[in-house]
Amino acid sequence: MHVYSPPLSPYLDVVYEDEHLLVADKQSGLLTVPGRGPEKQDCLVSRVAETRPGANAVHRLDMETSGLVVIALNKESHGRISRQFQERKVWKRYTAWIAGTPMEREGRIDLPLICDWPNRPRQMVDHDIGKTAITDWQVEETHADRTRVTLKPVTGRSHQLRVHMMELGHPILGDRLYAPDDIQALSPRLMLHADALTFRHPATGQELQFTAPSTLLPNGPSETPNA
Repeated sequence: MHVYSPPLSPYLDVVYEDEHLLVADKQSGLLTVPGRGPEKQDCLVSRVAETRPGANAVHRLDMETSGLVVIALNKESHGRISRQFQERKVWKRYTAWIAGTPMEREGRIDLPLICDWPNRPRQMVDHDIGKTAITDWQVEETHADRTRVTLKPVTGRSHQLRVHMMELGHPILGDRLYAPDDIQALSPRLMLHADALTFRHPATGQELQFTAPSTLLPNGPSETPNA
């Protein structure tokens, strides 16, 4: 059974803040919002709310995923930024290490997803009633047994990147939900990081661009990388 033990250093990594919103670089192992039970109340939003009452997450990253998260600091900002996510006007980019090497250098995955209720929180592909899920991917660096890729989700379904990489035949290293045991064992954490985010300021309409360079390492590949 997994014991929730969120990282304490850094306690809160703030990338940007003004009176309307805050952008944080979330650590792997930290929930975005509170979970079930008193032991899962420590999360990114609760840490922000300690000094900024009314803080509310606009979107979420999986607990195991690190990277950029937008927190609205008032109701109006939350509604305006949420609408941009709903209308697919937010640009997102992730870095991931996946098992093996894809045959192609880039591509698009268009596979509809739905919750696998008997096995939740797992998601699964369902061509009949699944919701549209689209991911663009590109190879950045290859090693003997793993590849670094850039992932650009067009939609924002739960576990979308994890399921799409699994369906591509190259699960994300350290993925405890979708990867086989041998691929899980290749990393102590999920090798997925949200490293870039672009959206418009809820009050001014100005385009905001944020980056949080990935600290994901290849975890000791057996040969020299090929760019």
